[in-house]
Amino acid sequence: MGLEPVLFRERVHRLTVYTLFEDTSSAESISTRGGTRMAFRHVLKRTMNKSVEESVVDADVPDSGDRSVKPFELFFDLVFVYAFTQVTQLIAGEPSWARLGQGVLLLAALWLVWQFYVWLGTTIDIDEGALRLAVLAVMGGVLTAALAVPNAFGDSAVLFAVAYAFVRLMGLVLFGIAARNIDDLLPAVLRVAPSATVGPILILAGAVSGVGPLEAWWVTALLLEYGAMQVMGMSGWRVSPSHFSERYGLIFIIALGEAVISIGVGASGLALDDGVVIPSLLGLGVIVAMWWTYFDVNALAAGRRLTSMSGERQSTLARDAYSYLHLPMIIGIIFFSLGVKKTLAHTDDILDIVPAVALCGGLVLYLLGQVAFRMRCGGSLAKPRVVAVLVLVALIGVSGLINALALLSAVGLSFVLLVAYETVAERESRQHIRSDAEASWS
Repeated sequence: MGLEPVLFRERVHRLTVYTLFEDTSSAESISTRGGTRMAFRHVLKRTMNKSVEESVVDADVPDSGDRSVKPFELFFDLVFVYAFTQVTQLIAGEPSWARLGQGVLLLAALWLVWQFYVWLGTTIDIDEGALRLAVLAVMGGVLTAALAVPNAFGDSAVLFAVAYAFVRLMGLVLFGIAARNIDDLLPAVLRVAPSATVGPILILAGAVSGVGPLEAWWVTALLLEYGAMQVMGMSGWRVSPSHFSERYGLIFIIALGEAVISIGVGASGLALDDGVVIPSLLGLGVIVAMWWTYFDVNALAAGRRLTSMSGERQSTLARDAYSYLHLPMIIGIIFFSLGVKKTLAHTDDILDIVPAVALCGGLVLYLLGQVAFRMRCGGSLAKPRVVAVLVLVALIGVSGLINALALLSAVGLSFVLLVAYETVAERESRQHIRSDAEASWS
């Protein structure tokens, strides 16, 4: 005879539970408490935990520094392309000193978000299991913040602050998960947690309360976070050198891409005559020169210096040379793109002071960041770049005497001469660094 329906269901339930669990004690416990639903819930929880644990980079594996950037991480960066473009649009809509300052604050805040997830990605594999889903949710938060950028200090202040707080706190949560499986990481996360929590809360409090200038809340929050990064110490943090330097090189390219896009946006709607084509090509020439001054030697030598170190010395260099000193380079590129965009519409006119400062001053920031980056990674003072900085500062002084096309031409010429001089004058060290896979600055 067949089994009674109740007895049959009981045996199916027990068979399901014992199949799902590796050990009989867990199966018996779940079966006793009853419910195949409980069994599935337990397995789902265990699977998610396992996927998170398996994504943690084993700090003891010696070749972990040879990891490459995954396509998922580049996909994550796409929302920052849009965010950078939004900052340019914010300043270009009404160029003023106030808007320029707001642009700096926005870029500094967005940079904190991006570099925090780079540190996460160099510590654990964010392209696995539940972590991938969590980072996709973070992309939604970054996109929301980017949408709010044009009115981040106005009607969309609360929306930006909420989205910003969400992505920052999510980063802490994910680091907390990683810290369960990596020695000494939890104390490091706990050191940064107060500032990484209070900073976004201050921005949110300023947006909600409306007390005083919102910019003052932002300045306080960002000074707190960047200052805490400097004084908290870097023991316990992990770096996969090749992965880490590659991530910063790619965000550098993204910023250059935003500058190219700005040329296209600035030229849209204008007649394609020599008054548009020539400054567009000049702008592209400067962008090529910025790419050259970063990737030809500096990126190679700096990445190798980072690889040659270990422990706290390595993480400290990563913080200083990459997390800190790449920020002025990125801000400089974005400001330059703003200046080129304004130049295209006013080639025969004298640029207003704010676009002129953005055009030349952005490149000053970029070059000073490059000089400091090289020196922090063991290189000598790049005197030709210091001379170029002085030339650009002088061009700001005469910007009220020459038209926009002449100013952009002078800027382009200064960068072309810089690249040509360094290529010839430093050809031996350049060839050594580019040909020897282990060479860096002596």
